[in-house]
Amino acid sequence: MTAVDLPRPDWMTEDVVLLEEQARRFIASEFVPHLQRWNEEGIYDREVWTKAGAAGLLCASMPEEYGGAGGTFAHEAVINREISLAGFDSFGAPLHSGIVAPYILHYGTEEQKRRWLPKLATGELVGAIAMTEPGTGSDLQAVKTTAKKSGNGYVLNGSKTFITNGQHANLVMVVAKTDPAAGAKGTSLMVVETDDAPGFRRGRKLKKLGLDAADTSELFFEDVRLPAEALLGAEEGQGFAQLMNELPQERLIVAIHAVAMIERALELTIEYVKQRKAFGKAIIEFQNTQFVLAECKTEATVARVFLDNCITRHVAGELDTVTASMAKYWLTDLQGKIIDRCLQLFGGYGYMDEYPISRMYRDARVLRIYAGTNEIMKLLIARSL
Repeated sequence: MTAVDLPRPDWMTEDVVLLEEQARRFIASEFVPHLQRWNEEGIYDREVWTKAGAAGLLCASMPEEYGGAGGTFAHEAVINREISLAGFDSFGAPLHSGIVAPYILHYGTEEQKRRWLPKLATGELVGAIAMTEPGTGSDLQAVKTTAKKSGNGYVLNGSKTFITNGQHANLVMVVAKTDPAAGAKGTSLMVVETDDAPGFRRGRKLKKLGLDAADTSELFFEDVRLPAEALLGAEEGQGFAQLMNELPQERLIVAIHAVAMIERALELTIEYVKQRKAFGKAIIEFQNTQFVLAECKTEATVARVFLDNCITRHVAGELDTVTASMAKYWLTDLQGKIIDRCLQLFGGYGYMDEYPISRMYRDARVLRIYAGTNEIMKLLIARSL
């Protein structure tokens, strides 16, 4: 029995359950034994991507004709959940498969889909999306990066920061202004194949509070010449609308990560308090411990029910921006509270890096910031009142 004991939701069909079990076994055997080394080295191996691709863990929701597994977001959800339950929270596959690939599928030309999606599915290409700039955060309309027409193509100039997969990525989707005077309507998405892009430069891998093995980086584009087909889709100025349309899925991915971390924290803590003794008895026997964990389990159960409802609605194409914003904000806030309470039950050992709860405490903090801060989520929700 897991910490959260609920009936299997409707979105978990038989093939999704089989994928969940396959992903759990593969991650446990191929990735978990290396997590400590990757955290100490500050980056995970590049071959993780091709291994994940060979195991069918990348682009599971992409159509088979483009190299994917032909599944739905439900398949992505169980893969993402298993990655987090295993403690591999720094792996950028949820963004690669659930954010970058769908942009290409939904907005790319037929040629772009056939060129990029099969290589994303195998891990030959690693995807990143470059939105944030040193002077901008959630305000995507304020980006300064430009893609100016030049001959039959474009010249890209600008810098980006906080880019997930930044050191490994060789297919970077860049938010840029193709018409700086047109505001949001002048924004386009430019796709840069970095292996053949003079003027592209990776900056430093950023040192962070948590997610040590994640290759979050700065990226620089200095007179990078791009062909006309680097524009995602066939028309300039569609970038802002494309970004807005895909944000509910991005925020749902963050919510899945948050709930999986909550469940892992609870399981680790319940196991610890049953074994650890103080004043001659197991910590679980103290009423305070029981009450804290009873509260946490109740809240985690409510969270999982809400999350499952959001996934069901999203698979059916019915998840709206407001509900996705609720899920992202509320579940990541709850994640921080529950992991903090779990760490307290570990006492001094919870503060020691050798205990997973310590790493989880650090890793959890960024979920309230990326994919739009929780304050931005509240603004979006407030507009529906």
